[in-house]
Amino acid sequence: MSMAPKQKKQKELSLRERDPYLEREKTKYEHPLPSREYMLTLLAEQGVPSEAAELAALLDIQPQEMPFFERRLAAMARDGEVLINRKGAICVAAKVELVKCRVVGHRDGFGFAVPEDGEGSDLFLPEREMHKVMHGDVVMVRPAGTDRRGRREGRVVEVLERAVQKLVARIYEERGVWFARPEERRINQDILIEPGGENGARHGQVVMLEIVEQPGDYRQAIGRVTEVIGDYADPGMEIEIALRKHDLPHQFPDEVQKLAKKIPQKVRKKDIKGRVDLRDLPLVTIDGETARDFDDAVYAEKSGKGFRLVVAIADVSHYVQPGDALDVEALARGNSVYFPRRVIPMLPEALSNGICSLNPDVERLCMVCDMQIGAKGQIKRYAFYEAVMHSKARLTYNQVWDWLQNGSDHPLLPQIQTLYALFKLLHATRAVRGAIEFDTVETQMIFNDAGKIEKIVPVVRNDAHRLIEECMLAANVCSAKFLEKNKHKALYRIHEGPTPEKLDNLRKALRLLGLTLEGGEKPTTKDYAALASQLENRPDAAMVQTMLLRSMQQAVYSPDNVGHFGLAYEAYTHFTSPIRRYPDLLVHRAIKAVLKGETYKPGKWAKLGVHCSMTERRADDASRDVESWLKTYYMRDKVGEVFSGKISAVTSFGVFVLLDDLYVEGLVHISELGKDYFHYKQEMQAIVGEKSGMRYQLGDAMTVRVARVDLDATQVDFVLFKDEEVADKKPRSRSRKTAQPAAPAASAEPAEKPAGKTAAKPAGDRPPRRRR
Repeated sequence: MSMAPKQKKQKELSLRERDPYLEREKTKYEHPLPSREYMLTLLAEQGVPSEAAELAALLDIQPQEMPFFERRLAAMARDGEVLINRKGAICVAAKVELVKCRVVGHRDGFGFAVPEDGEGSDLFLPEREMHKVMHGDVVMVRPAGTDRRGRREGRVVEVLERAVQKLVARIYEERGVWFARPEERRINQDILIEPGGENGARHGQVVMLEIVEQPGDYRQAIGRVTEVIGDYADPGMEIEIALRKHDLPHQFPDEVQKLAKKIPQKVRKKDIKGRVDLRDLPLVTIDGETARDFDDAVYAEKSGKGFRLVVAIADVSHYVQPGDALDVEALARGNSVYFPRRVIPMLPEALSNGICSLNPDVERLCMVCDMQIGAKGQIKRYAFYEAVMHSKARLTYNQVWDWLQNGSDHPLLPQIQTLYALFKLLHATRAVRGAIEFDTVETQMIFNDAGKIEKIVPVVRNDAHRLIEECMLAANVCSAKFLEKNKHKALYRIHEGPTPEKLDNLRKALRLLGLTLEGGEKPTTKDYAALASQLENRPDAAMVQTMLLRSMQQAVYSPDNVGHFGLAYEAYTHFTSPIRRYPDLLVHRAIKAVLKGETYKPGKWAKLGVHCSMTERRADDASRDVESWLKTYYMRDKVGEVFSGKISAVTSFGVFVLLDDLYVEGLVHISELGKDYFHYKQEMQAIVGEKSGMRYQLGDAMTVRVARVDLDATQVDFVLFKDEEVADKKPRSRSRKTAQPAAPAASAEPAEKPAGKTAAKPAGDRPPRRRR
């Protein structure tokens, strides 16, 4: 029987030519190699690990192709598709039950392997496994049963990618041996210093290390000192550590500084050409007392039954051109970083505090959002245009609030009063829109001459803050609508509502408190706002507010507009702070492109969104580290003293208490709660005693004594203060009530509103205008 032509042709094809993805590979490469998918199929069919040479012979790989073939195999190993074992044989990862994971370390020495594909649960890595790797490494892990606590354990088989090449640490010398302990507490292993590698550092100093040999099965990591930062207790050292720990760019390269110096510090005639002239308009800036960079200026006037609102924003995009040294550095930084008493700016000072800052009594270039607002607070029309302006005054929040309360003979008072009338109108639309507002307490550190905290005080936000906030919100919304209307890509500031899992946990907790969140599977912002409005007179208001906030996701930057849940906007961008936020600069460029009938293409918008979101979180983490260290240092001389506070967080190992008067947080370990078996109840946000029924719940009042202050771990430990303790340790507050036995859900009966609250701000996001 003769073979059919099709079958005969198939038989004549070489093994390599049978690759089902060959045509796809031909479109990508002039001389295509076998596809990854086909190579994995062949490896699996072999049934045993294969040598690279065997696989190359099987696929008829020519000698001149071998370097590229080996490169593809290495890429497949890096991506976790194959494993190259100790003998050099290639194994299909799925065959050896390996999972590609990223290592997340814990300060107590253990860690977790988190699957990179997001599928499956995390694997617990005991301390012996963590000695082979560092926090952030990408590894191949084999599941290895469960430990005594029922956690799925993993074994690190291979390290695909090392995350740590340099780190900040404290260096020590013992018996002639030098070693260093990383400041990143999730790396819980000492680094040996190679002979002579201390490079002049002294015992106990803070240094930058370069890792010259990574840790392994039977070896410690080895490093060398590349920079001696200084002594641990030096003023400002906490900031120097945070900058390096979080890899924050903090020194401008020479080419950036040279370019900044070339930029003129005055507006030139040719810069004004084609711009709208607003130099006679009484625009003013309103900021905090310590602000030095002024992004925005405002002006309002009555217009018919409504108002005209002009928001002028510094035209940074005129001076920072796409792809130049300033732009590349600004993108790397992503945003300015604010520490107590120090700012790491996104742009050099010549721009951020100079030509780009809307300083008073000088000409400045600006981008303007000119809005017509109706009698009900709705934005009826708006226009964007390039302009030149001349700020008539640099005002402060407290100054403006004083004028509004007590009057003034200043000629700008009528303009401020008009702005205030407009603010009331805009603020009233929040309720109509359903935006969520929560009471929060912001604090400010007051420093002494030595650079250490003298006291911590609450920051009181007044209507002058809110006035500017509403103006900025209006301009940000208009910029989003403008770009959407003109179908131009941009980065939106998006904020999604709760995930199904978080929503389920929230509703379980609310039921125990006798509260209900309406809206079914997809509650709206109005549903959240309606529930928040019921909390004002409840004693557990702060606790419930925290639960609502934690149920929502973080706000991020993305080209995919899904709206802003917390602010109840269908579209929202950041337009108003291009001096200190790179996404705002991108939005300015996109708006200018639309005005010119062009398209702005900075690259992949999604990638830019991920990067800008990362730099924002990085800045927040660094600022939080510095504040935590300063507060811990502040508590050093308060060991043994007694304070009142409230439970601010509940964990399986204890409760964190925020002190009422000091705004410092510390841990009451579960072992300090009493002689009982205590169990963590996540749905209740509480720890409950098995025998006594004692319940320690989020928001409960507590009186605690400072037991220990650990500067190295940045941790303050509290113990419960008992009435029978010695009389000379008196609490600083009359409140001595600790936790109460477990009881039915809290009643909604009226109670006095908690003191020390500041004005509300948008949920799920930082305030649109954040001044330090």
